[in-house]
Amino acid sequence: MSLPFNSLAHMLEQGNVLQVRQLFAELTAQEQERAAGLALALGRPTLALDWSRDPLTRAAAQLRLGRAHEALNTLQAEPATARPAALRARAQWQLGQLTLEGSLAVLHLARQEGDAGAIIALATLRGEQQLHAPFAALRSLAEGLKVAELTGHSADPHLLAVLAHAQLRAGGLSKGTRSAEKALERSAPCSPACLIALLALRRPDEAQATAQAGELGEVWARPFS
Repeated sequence: MSLPFNSLAHMLEQGNVLQVRQLFAELTAQEQERAAGLALALGRPTLALDWSRDPLTRAAAQLRLGRAHEALNTLQAEPATARPAALRARAQWQLGQLTLEGSLAVLHLARQEGDAGAIIALATLRGEQQLHAPFAALRSLAEGLKVAELTGHSADPHLLAVLAHAQLRAGGLSKGTRSAEKALERSAPCSPACLIALLALRRPDEAQATAQAGELGEVWARPFS
């Protein structure tokens, strides 16, 4: 990461929005798109939405904010490939319109494309859908864990946070607590993963503060209440 991006990351983490906007204005168009992705990763979805012209980044920011209808509109012209389809599925889930059959169809698409990131996102989403049947949720989440292992990556913190809830609901108190602690350790501040992990650890005040700091729509906590 170049010096301007190190400075930008530091300013974002410190909440120096005025300085962030001044630095952003000095970046090239390509750098500005990278800055939007950085803002999203650091829990600043409104800034990411202001800065990005990329539909996938914009939709992801809108989903962080809980603006699912806007995300679907943003994705309307995108192809029926795994990454846009995974974002559409998340938007439909936020709206209460996603069936298990629907998410499974998108998971099949991600498998066909060999898109590890989309497979993990869909495994996580299906885990959320199935929390009422925690052993089914555990089976869905296991695929995401396996893909991470096969690709040489650490387990995704969002998946780990959902896994914690499934384990707790299945009666595995110690396992669930360990998974939640791992998720919290690996998650970015102000991210959905951080919020969900805190809820699993029964730290509601910190979870609420995380949601407010990260501008997370209330829909992110709903499956875990």
